[in-house]
Amino acid sequence: MTGFETVPVALGERAYDIRVGQGLIGAAGRHLQDLLGHRPAVVVTDETVAALHLPAFAAGLSQAGIPLHPIILPPGEATKSFADLERLIDALLAARVERGDAIVALGGGVIGDLTGFAAAILRRGADFVQVPTTLLAQVDSSVGGKTGINTGHGKNLVGAFHQPRRVLADVGVLDSLPRRELLAGYAEVVKYGLLGDAAFFAWLEGHGRALLDGDMTLRRQAVVACCRAKAAIVGRDERENGERALLNLGHTFGHALEAELGYSGLLLHGEAVAIGMVLAFELSARLGFCPIADVGRVRRHLALVGLPAGLDQGLIQCDAECLYNHMRQDKKVMDGRLAFVLVRGIGQAFVSREVMARDVLAVLEEELLP
Repeated sequence: MTGFETVPVALGERAYDIRVGQGLIGAAGRHLQDLLGHRPAVVVTDETVAALHLPAFAAGLSQAGIPLHPIILPPGEATKSFADLERLIDALLAARVERGDAIVALGGGVIGDLTGFAAAILRRGADFVQVPTTLLAQVDSSVGGKTGINTGHGKNLVGAFHQPRRVLADVGVLDSLPRRELLAGYAEVVKYGLLGDAAFFAWLEGHGRALLDGDMTLRRQAVVACCRAKAAIVGRDERENGERALLNLGHTFGHALEAELGYSGLLLHGEAVAIGMVLAFELSARLGFCPIADVGRVRRHLALVGLPAGLDQGLIQCDAECLYNHMRQDKKVMDGRLAFVLVRGIGQAFVSREVMARDVLAVLEEELLP
């Protein structure tokens, strides 16, 4: 069997393993036979991923005598919608998926989130497996059981916590990603250093460019490190009642940017998170929590690898008040109060509901200045 590292997610009866390595898709049957049995494996993917990876995945299943039943959806963030959820549920029912069957999500975060939500509500709960094919999905969205879709009011506002039965993270497929998609995933890698592991961020400063340029050993180390960090947090706070909220560093700002652009792809999720993390550091510095030198360090690293490190006035046409109104639709709002992930420095994140609107608006207005 292809070599891999296992990261356990300790959730009692909902516990599962993340397997990280190269060649896992081509050996899918051996890794999933205990979950799939010999019934046809219902595999949900998108058109782009199907062309790149579905033949290898089918061959891997075939080696274990597992037939393939693919459901292929359009690519892109717009697929995380009520309309596509309904289409997927209809296709799963037509395929006679039973509660004990494991639906496979083969793709990036959109396919994982949508398939996981469909599994959560199909027959009041079916099993599913995550086979993430993007860096962003491997280090973040495939782990932890957050599933859902977007609405016109904002991102991920409809969903459920529904843990996968297993995650197969094949770092070998990352070579097939366009550079921009790889960078978008790298933003989530950086997030883990910024929120709780200063040593990991320093490691990325030394190795991030080589990781992005194709060093497979470094990629595997980074994915394992991120999965371990997230698994530990999820194991302590599965439903985001406390510590897990730290994983939203940069996301309150980032989701507002995505909403303003209508999830159009003009700004990828990871790019929005990169900008959002810079703004979270700027806000923290403005409030006196974070050294201004750390803000500069974050900006420099993101810019060095090719990620956006600030708002692009040519892209974002609205004003600060408009962006703030998008934030007020964030799913973490309680009693009308926004939760912000702030920092006391690199690797020292915390959550605050005491941030005044005027301070957020001041940061946005300064960033939007030409």
